[in-house]
Amino acid sequence: METGVFLMVIAAAALHAGWNALLKIGLDRFLTASLIQIGAGIVALFALPFVALPEVAAWPWIILSALLHIGYNLFLSRAYQHGDLGQVYPISRGSSPLLVAALSVLLLGEVLPAGQWLGLGVLVGGIWLMALRGGTGKTGSDLLINALLTALFIAAYTLADASGARANGDPLSYSAWLFAVNGLVMALVILGQRGPRVVSMLGPYWRAGLLGGAMSMLAYSIAIWAMTQAPVALVSALRETSVVFALLIGRLLLKESLPPLRALACLIIVAGVALMKLA
Repeated sequence: METGVFLMVIAAAALHAGWNALLKIGLDRFLTASLIQIGAGIVALFALPFVALPEVAAWPWIILSALLHIGYNLFLSRAYQHGDLGQVYPISRGSSPLLVAALSVLLLGEVLPAGQWLGLGVLVGGIWLMALRGGTGKTGSDLLINALLTALFIAAYTLADASGARANGDPLSYSAWLFAVNGLVMALVILGQRGPRVVSMLGPYWRAGLLGGAMSMLAYSIAIWAMTQAPVALVSALRETSVVFALLIGRLLLKESLPPLRALACLIIVAGVALMKLA
């Protein structure tokens, strides 16, 4: 992976952690995720006049990705019913790069050198280590099943978007239309699920939704662009360094504690990133 692409993906990971830290706004997880995606969709609408229509070959991937995001939000919210952020986030986000790596070999024919596989394994191990010290410490089957299903949907929409952006030949156009469609789909889903009253529930948080949506759109648009420049498995793994940035934000800005085991996990993740870059 070229250094410029590498640094852009790391920046995207920092943005991802930033909007997650920003939106501690008191809504349930499904509503918060929906608010972010609707906000990103609104931001994307302003970008549409400046980008081309996607190629015909890209539209099935855009629609598939929007549907997969519904499953992602559903199982993520279910996972949070059985565990907290410190457990669910590392398990779901830490498992998806391995799934992406395995599926990209089968579906996209991408092959990684042994050193990059080693780095990916070290990085994922560091993320999973964080889950051992997460919140209540409960690791029941319901938590694991829903967190792993969340990881499966992350892997699925990641591969769908990599394929769509490559088929389109213009990652910026693909990203803008993806977020616009995804925002519309999530708005319809949340209205169907919660009814018209959901508008008044989300209304007070529209500024946070737009800001978080803009950050989310920028972060994932960078990742989509990077997946047209480098192997999908590497981009997917580097995106998950967002857990390190989330811990740093919590420690430096929110004055949260950083237990020694989690500090060790951060160092392991950084070692994994170094191995992937140097391999």
